[in-house]
Parts: sequence; C-alpha cells; structure tokens
Amino acid sequence: EPLDGPWATAMADAARAASVVLHAGSFVERLPERGRDGRDLANTSLVLGADGAVVAWYRKVHRFGFGVGEPALMEAGTEVPVVGLPTGDGTGRPVPAGLSTCYDLRFPELYRRQVDAGAEAFVVPAAWPAARVAHWTLLGRARAVENQAVVIQCNTAGTHAGVAMGGRSQVVTADGEVLAEASPTGQEVLSVEVDL
Repeated sequence: EPLDGPWATAMADAARAASVVLHAGSFVERLPERGRDGRDLANTSLVLGADGAVVAWYRKVHRFGFGVGEPALMEAGTEVPVVGLPTGDGTGRPVPAGLSTCYDLRFPELYRRQVDAGAEAFVVPAAWPAARVAHWTLLGRARAVENQAVVIQCNTAGTHAGVAMGGRSQVVTADGEVLAEASPTGQEVLSVEVDL
C-alpha cells in the first residue's frame, strides 16, 4: 500500500492516541512509480510524530536474498535519513537518529554515512532469525562502538512465516554496553534511559 494507506493511517492513529513519536517498523510500500530496477515495491519504515504526521520514512537500502526474495521483488532505497527524535521529557534538543532496517545492520558504510549527516543514535527494526541472532547482537554493538552512537534495535520474537525469530531487542551505548536486552522468545517492552 502507499505511504498514506490503511496501515500507515492505523500507525498514525496509534501515535496520536498515545501522544508519542512512533517508529512503526516496516511494511511493503507500493511506490508511486517504478524505480531504477523496474520494481514498484519497497521495504519501508515510518516515523510518525505525536500528532500522527509522518516525520520521516526510510526505504531499505540493502535487500536480503542474494538475487531472490527482496531483490527480486523490491527496489533498494537510496536515501539515508537522519531524523530528530525528542528527548524523554521533550525539553532537550532533538537527538539526530539514523534509520535502517534489519539486514542493513551488516553494512557499516551505511551507518558512517548517517554519522556524517549528524546521527548520534540509530534505530533498527528487524525480522532477524534465531539461527543468526548472535550476529544481530554483535553487529548492534559493533555499529555502536565504531560510530560512537547509541543503537536501538527492535527484533521480531516468536515465529514469522514459520521461521523461529531471534528476539533479543537491545539498547547499546556508544561504548558497547548493552543497557537492556529483551527475551529471545516473547513480546517485551524495554524502557531505558540513555545518557547521551
């Protein structure tokens, strides 16, 4: 569906109802026109303001599948947005955060581009499988240390299309300390204070 379709509208309603800035994860976006590879779909994530307005979107740059899966179906994004996220009490300066999705975590140059654009934190939603969850946690810490930035990772738990997912969402400081890590199996909410 498009950026203003029913899923995005439901997420905007949720952000408005809770009065929060919401990173809504990703969905399959139908692009307004075909991209350079001739595809009209993208793996797109949205950040919505507390008023429900779209603050930023990110189209996944590194598609997973080695010629099948995402590369066969979806256009690769080209933009590397950095969005200002409000502090917990809303009184401090917004924190510049880079957006990425899942498999992007394996590509350090993406995060370096975001740091060059001012990012001090990264937000990474994912559907990372249990079979490779050790890479998920390690690469999150690596991106934090090499860029001296906070990494906020949210991964799917349970099963997804019959595949066991890795869970272990985590918040990592710029020195690689894991401030909080979620369970590998179930839903969990992490509430973490980060000193930038």
